[in-house]
Amino acid sequence: MIKKLAFTLALLSATPAAADCYADYKAKQENPLRLHYGVIELSANNCNAAAAQRVISRRIGRDGWQLLNVISVFDESQLASRRREAGQYYLRY
Repeated sequence: MIKKLAFTLALLSATPAAADCYADYKAKQENPLRLHYGVIELSANNCNAAAAQRVISRRIGRDGWQLLNVISVFDESQLASRRREAGQYYLRY
């Protein structure tokens, strides 16, 4: 039993960490109409467009924003290129 546990722990520690996951999106508020483009960090298990849509809607909805669309889901290698365009909504949520 102890050997199995040690083997399992060794395998888990040898598994590479999941890559960071991000999404960019567009959102709006009404009265007055306001739009924003943002970049958000996601957990590895939410690293697809459908899951990202649910996560983003919930997070930005707390501040009265409505998700218009998820543009893309990407890894850390594409993160820096989106910083300037996202401005104050870069990793805000």
